[in-house]
Amino acid sequence: MSTAPEARGQWRWLLATVATLIVDQWTKRLIESHFKLYETWTLLPVFDLVRAHNRGMAFSVLDSQSGWQRWMFSGLATVVSVALLVWLARLSRRAHLLAAALSLILAGALGNLVDRLRLGYVIDFIQVHWQQHYFPAFNVADSAITVGAALLLLDSWLAGRKRA
Repeated sequence: MSTAPEARGQWRWLLATVATLIVDQWTKRLIESHFKLYETWTLLPVFDLVRAHNRGMAFSVLDSQSGWQRWMFSGLATVVSVALLVWLARLSRRAHLLAAALSLILAGALGNLVDRLRLGYVIDFIQVHWQQHYFPAFNVADSAITVGAALLLLDSWLAGRKRA
């Protein structure tokens, strides 16, 4: 007896991607319109809002280069975004955790890509620190990528436990 093929595609998760992308761009525009470069507003003893521009990648790596990194990171984000869309399209409809992870990573990649293409840099504004020890500033897109990567690792770990 044959069974119907498994349904594929996780397109509904693109709503989470779009929602995250909207929040990312909205918060960056708020910072852009209300803060001067490097202006800081302390919200908690360990948390500031600060307007920072990052021409590099995570943790400002390659930030001081001559500008070639804008196009390299834009190209990389485009390739990764297409790959993530293809992956989402091929996913089983039961792969909810993996789909959530991919949609968040996609939102983060697109959020920072929009900045790079529009401005030539990424707007970062979340500053976490302990006393004089500062973590590099980041944004909603970076947070989405981080949470998505953590969910991707969790999904992989759970799948490994299921096979064992």
